[in-house]
Amino acid sequence: MKINNQDVFMKKPTVIMVPYPAQGHVTPMLNLASALSRHGFSPVVVTPEFIHSTIAHINAGITCKSIPDGLEEETPRDFFSIEFAMENNMPEHLEGLVRELNGGDGGGVAFMIVDLLASWALKVGGDCGVPVVGYWPVMFAAYQLIAAIPEMLSLGIISETGIPQNEGPIYLGYDQPPLGTQDLPWLIGNLVSRKSRFKFWTRTLARTRTLSQILVNSFPEEHHIDTDLQDQSIKYPNITPIGPLTQHTRYGNPRFSKEDMNCLDWLDQQSDHSVVYISFGTWVSPIGKAKVRNLAMALESSKHPFIWVLGSKWREGLPKNYVERMWNRGRVVSWAPQSEVLRHKGVGCYLTHCGWNSTIEAIQSKVRLLCYPIAGDQFVNCDYIVKIWRIGIRMNDFGEENVHRSLEKVMGDIEMEERLVKMNQRVFGTETSLRVIANLTNFVDDYSKVTNDQTLTKES
Repeated sequence: MKINNQDVFMKKPTVIMVPYPAQGHVTPMLNLASALSRHGFSPVVVTPEFIHSTIAHINAGITCKSIPDGLEEETPRDFFSIEFAMENNMPEHLEGLVRELNGGDGGGVAFMIVDLLASWALKVGGDCGVPVVGYWPVMFAAYQLIAAIPEMLSLGIISETGIPQNEGPIYLGYDQPPLGTQDLPWLIGNLVSRKSRFKFWTRTLARTRTLSQILVNSFPEEHHIDTDLQDQSIKYPNITPIGPLTQHTRYGNPRFSKEDMNCLDWLDQQSDHSVVYISFGTWVSPIGKAKVRNLAMALESSKHPFIWVLGSKWREGLPKNYVERMWNRGRVVSWAPQSEVLRHKGVGCYLTHCGWNSTIEAIQSKVRLLCYPIAGDQFVNCDYIVKIWRIGIRMNDFGEENVHRSLEKVMGDIEMEERLVKMNQRVFGTETSLRVIANLTNFVDDYSKVTNDQTLTKES
């Protein structure tokens, strides 16, 4: 049979991509999907309906598909309900979609890319005979911390249920900051919650151990300027850093919440580098009513203008008539166009939970950070921001004196501004960009060759 090679190579191979269903995971997966689209693949991003409805408008070569999560409409989509849905309801629906896209004789799907926190999808790929690549959407050091669970168990640092047995430091590497056991990512909520989250992580680790490759949404040199990846590649032979991809994408940002664009007009009226931007992310309960009240009072007495992203259900902690009273000097909004806000010349610092996407956006915009980590990888990110990169300081409470002192310190630190410029160059400069493109291109070339070989074999 004569094969038309042009027809073979013109058809874009399909890649099914499964993020963990939360904003901080979906956004970097969309960035990767956009990059793969530009490399000749046809990415299909699969999410449950409550996420799909926020990203369905995205095009740029990306197809978005929804699958049922099996939960009642009124059920809050928190960590535990999503975990239940992923383990019990979503696999059969994903399998049906994969088999549909793969075709009756197979070969319709080149490979799958699965967020490690959506490890339930790995078995689906295996059952359907589709190769699976892992994706870690945050910094590599956070992966190292999870990968160190067996060692922590053997050394008695944590119990078999993940509960710390001491407050001693955890060392991930000779040139990395020591972490306290109180910063472990599963230590959220009460004891039952902590044990359940630890079980989630141990299950994730067990499932992902056999992956042949893991793409990491981080830049190749996390901990210091002169280190290359040779040592890491020996210890972690299947790790490929490909981030951040924000400057290599072309899709419109997903709108997970309705944004208050009026705050940009208000920003235009403020002095350069004077505004405090405050946001604690979308995933877990931000800081609680008492801390909301303390921070509100400290901001009012500080005299700094501010934009505070605070959902309506968390505003009960605000003092009476606070939003109206502070209208001229501070704006409290349900959601803000964060990238645009951080790029604005009026912003002087960012009080943040240290989520990875927010950290990268701050570095890209060269905005100093006030760090108040809440959960998950945020503690690791904070340690790097404060101790290694030194582009921010950590806040331990929202007492009036501490807030005032922290604001003055971070906004008046000229050397920190210089370090931010250097950090921006490290993460977004030409050298790093070329290495990221090279890593992604090598990955794409390897899988393109496999896909083309499979297609030629099938056609002949």
